Amino acid sequence: MIAAGWIFAVVLAVLVGVVGIGLVGADLTARQGAPVSEAQVERELEGLGTAPPSSSSPSPSPSSSRGPATGRSFPTRGGTVVADCERILSMAPAQGFAVHEQDDDEGEFRSVDNPKDRVDVDLTCVDGVPELRVQTED
Repeated sequence: MIAAGWIFAVVLAVLVGVVGIGLVGADLTARQGAPVSEAQVERELEGLGTAPPSSSSPSPSPSSSRGPATGRSFPTRGGTVVADCERILSMAPAQGFAVHEQDDDEGEFRSVDNPKDRVDVDLTCVDGVPELRVQTED
């Protein structure tokens, strides 16, 4: 009786899988169009050149006081720090490191293998240019 239940469950699972893949798989494997020639690609690209600018590059407007934050990138042994004069914008750890601490003007990377292996960063601004002081501790 138990074996029959298991066989029924397996058959039901296979049927559900086949039906599910049949319903979803048609969209996954269907090609949206035939291959295009190089000439067709060039025509399409020429058409894009005459289009108005997209909304992804907004023009400056008086209503926005600040544009998107842009900063300077500082590679360190522990990872990459992106900062402007106001604050650290992001910290991306290098392989083998993790971001342990991040404040507006300082941060710390730590090794995932050895917590005593640290890279401390301090943000300063000199003449409107962000600078990063890096201190390593092993």
